[in-house]
Amino acid sequence: MIKRIASTALLMLGLIAFAQAQRIAYVDVTAVLESLPEYQKAQEQLDKVATAWRQEIAQEQDKVKGMYSKFQAEQVLLSEEMKKTREEEIMTKEKEVREMQRQKFGPEGGLFKKREELVKPIQDKVYGTIERFAQDKGFEFIFDKGSASGMLYADKKNDKTEDIKAILKRG
Repeated sequence: MIKRIASTALLMLGLIAFAQAQRIAYVDVTAVLESLPEYQKAQEQLDKVATAWRQEIAQEQDKVKGMYSKFQAEQVLLSEEMKKTREEEIMTKEKEVREMQRQKFGPEGGLFKKREELVKPIQDKVYGTIERFAQDKGFEFIFDKGSASGMLYADKKNDKTEDIKAILKRG
């Protein structure tokens, strides 16, 4: 019985020592990215592209509304065949607009691809810097404070956001 208690106590001490030996830090990657001028420029470019595409889609939606309004105004004068043809034209145009919206803003759409083109190299630079920082400073774990990583508590002394920003500013 005493051996069992002693071995359990030694195991617990070993685990505590191991846990204390772990060097853990966190970085707010969003704050780091937002501090970089190239990231801000990329975001501005993305915003411009998204705004232009939204306007283009809104114009197409206005065309659909115009087609529908014209159809409603002329409906009483149209034959059944003409009504059906116009309704099909309106539905086809609506589908085109939805498809345009999906191609521009969908999960694999133009905006996603443009974001990957502009932002991914910057993110890779930041993640590479974090990795080098962790290796140089001997951190075993660095968590992203800004993401939904499940971190419920973080001591401010472990926040290395400013250190990463400073390294990136130095180049």
